[in-house]
Amino acid sequence: MNRAPASQTPHRIALLFNANKVYDREIIAGIGHYLRSTRVAWDLFLEEDFRCRLAGIERFDGDGIIADFDDPAVAEALIGCRLPVVAVGSSFEDPAHYPPELPYIATDNAKLVSLAWTHLIGAGLPHLAMYSLPVAQENRWAQERELAFQKLARDEGVAAPVYRGLATSAPAWNQAIEQLSEWLHSLPKPVGVIAVTDARARHLLQACLIHGIAVPEQVAIIGIDNDPLTRTLTRIPLSSVIQGTEEMGKTAAHLLHQMLSGARFPGRRILVPPVGINVLESTKHEPLSSPHVMRARHFIRQYACQGIKTEQVADYVGISRSSLEEYFRRERQCTVHQEILRHKLDAAKAMLASRDAASAEVAIRCGFTSLQYMYAVFKRELGCTPREYQDSVALEATRSPTSARPDSGHGRQ
Repeated sequence: MNRAPASQTPHRIALLFNANKVYDREIIAGIGHYLRSTRVAWDLFLEEDFRCRLAGIERFDGDGIIADFDDPAVAEALIGCRLPVVAVGSSFEDPAHYPPELPYIATDNAKLVSLAWTHLIGAGLPHLAMYSLPVAQENRWAQERELAFQKLARDEGVAAPVYRGLATSAPAWNQAIEQLSEWLHSLPKPVGVIAVTDARARHLLQACLIHGIAVPEQVAIIGIDNDPLTRTLTRIPLSSVIQGTEEMGKTAAHLLHQMLSGARFPGRRILVPPVGINVLESTKHEPLSSPHVMRARHFIRQYACQGIKTEQVADYVGISRSSLEEYFRRERQCTVHQEILRHKLDAAKAMLASRDAASAEVAIRCGFTSLQYMYAVFKRELGCTPREYQDSVALEATRSPTSARPDSGHGRQ
């Protein structure tokens, strides 16, 4: 609740969102940023259990509502609402699908998909595909992303299949992964796959890891959401399109603020473009001629920080250590040990930059035998200590707040 000056009575505003989802949480955060940056006084209703957020909403004794209209139940519940309402949700190719009488703030699906498409093409992927969701009213936004993907494919004159798979459920989980694996095996390689959400991208990663499909050499994967939870659940860091969700929240709050003063915006639509791409390992595609090196790097990406040795990598690939070393010298101009060390160093740099752990814990979690050894590697490879590296990253961030977003173009489910 925002405290108002004594002379100002706060407006009572309902936020109808599923705060279990990163997309909704970031829209709510954008609303909060708007309130903090203005003198607006709102008493906010936000149901902690999203399953109960519509119970009795027609009797809400308030002044206005900002709601997620991608949820058909929300849209249905607010038909004929007497209060000012700002709708937030997906963009639509067909304008008739927008609610006709309400202002509507939309994530620009065409630009989300186009940004992911351009990124994969730029990574040298000759084939593209999309992993979507089953057709359902609650998945209309996913079908809109399919339409955007298919239009790009038609414009480019290429075959780019879409696979919807099964809805996520415990009973069908094994079947879903097996069917997804079959689809992945059927695709021409190398291929870049756009998932309609980070959650669906995680399914792709799991299927690839289970069935030994090298990511990103054979299948490069990009999601939409930039969801930090998803990144903690995958061995290979996931690239993802960053939606403009906070800007959507700010814009929705600004419109409702004006409507509370008497303004009306029936049928107004504002499309918010993506912010950029968080480019991580899952799309750092490097064409390689040796399947042995591809398989080795796939194993190293997953287990480098668990202290694996060259012999273990060779055993996984199924060839002798000397043969694997020869393949690495030809293709990577380095040894297998150096490749493992590079992944450990990259993981340590990422942890230090995020300030998630002290140096000693970073050394343990990234597979270094001791803190002293990690210090020695940093000095040799980067010319600085871990602490000096951490300080330099923090200083750079203050100078350039957008430096962590190397590709321009935050997500959903």
